[in-house]
Amino acid sequence: MNLAERLATIRGGVAPTRHNARTIAALTSNPGCARRAVLDCAGVDKQRLAAHIDHPARFGQSQFAITRGNAFEAQVKANGCAELLRLLRELLDLDIEEVAYDDLESVAGREGNDLRYARARTLLTHAAAQPDQAGTLFDHPLLRLDVAGQQAYLEPDLIAFQHAGRFHVVEIKSFAVIDGRADPGKVAAAAIQSAVYVLAMRTLLEEAGHDPEIVSHDVVLVCPRDFSNQPMAVLVDVRKQLAVLRRQLSRMTRIDALLADLPATLSFDLAVDDTGVPTRSPQSLIDALNEVEARYSPECLAACELAYFCRHEAHGCTAALGKSVREELGGIERVETALAIAREQRAPAEDQQEAAELLRAAARLRAELLSGVA
Repeated sequence: MNLAERLATIRGGVAPTRHNARTIAALTSNPGCARRAVLDCAGVDKQRLAAHIDHPARFGQSQFAITRGNAFEAQVKANGCAELLRLLRELLDLDIEEVAYDDLESVAGREGNDLRYARARTLLTHAAAQPDQAGTLFDHPLLRLDVAGQQAYLEPDLIAFQHAGRFHVVEIKSFAVIDGRADPGKVAAAAIQSAVYVLAMRTLLEEAGHDPEIVSHDVVLVCPRDFSNQPMAVLVDVRKQLAVLRRQLSRMTRIDALLADLPATLSFDLAVDDTGVPTRSPQSLIDALNEVEARYSPECLAACELAYFCRHEAHGCTAALGKSVREELGGIERVETALAIAREQRAPAEDQQEAAELLRAAARLRAELLSGVA
């Protein structure tokens, strides 16, 4: 069984779910989690899987937020991106008056990834080779990145802007910038997602023999100004996010190495009936999940559809208290073990000595504070 057949078996033979910048950003935020790497590389629908085992995901955009975002994006792109071009002229001090616009969302009415990627590659490399004779705005270019040994196609909701041989990624978000400030968490999420696009575009151009640095690390972020729908644009430097993304992607174990330690029959097939209702028992899916090691931390709750199942599974583990606790208590996996060592009710193992000193020092400080209060 080759790798493609093995991954098809894991997801149950259904079409794989598509990666996007958010899923890759979330995947690289926890590169040590084999469970997420296997499920994402196989293209398993984690949201539906989590719901079927009664641990549904509790994050994501509301339908209202999605509708508002789509309306704002349509406004920015209306009339051949006239409003966006005005913003770009002001932000980047451009003297261009007209642009060439290419919509790469489909190829002759067909949606195949290979066709769309080939067309995006052709147009973007042509623009890199002949910047004065090529298009300026490229809407929805399909990109791809190597994720744990597999090519993941990205279907970004972005525009690649090319002028004078230099590309900029343009990211359109519907969260507001009020009095020059935006929600730091939303800006950080937009920055890491944009970094995924920058890295994917650089990879595409580098594979074609061009200098990847012609894709700028300064991303154009377009958001509504204050409490209106009037768009504004700012530059966001994503060099830090690019460094983190490269480092974490390079650290991820190749998927074939992960699969080598898993049963050949492993599958997360929901066995849906003719009406689309899953018929496989939730317990058998939980048993399958237990075959793949997870690396849960509280941060997963905001990024992974299976986080609530993994949190339930990790109950009583020190890892469930956060990454910093897990790192400080290296070698001590259970909370009850940490408490017993702190209270000197249990002797630490050789590899637990350093953590034991920290725990006992903390226990002494706590006892002194409580005695002082009393």
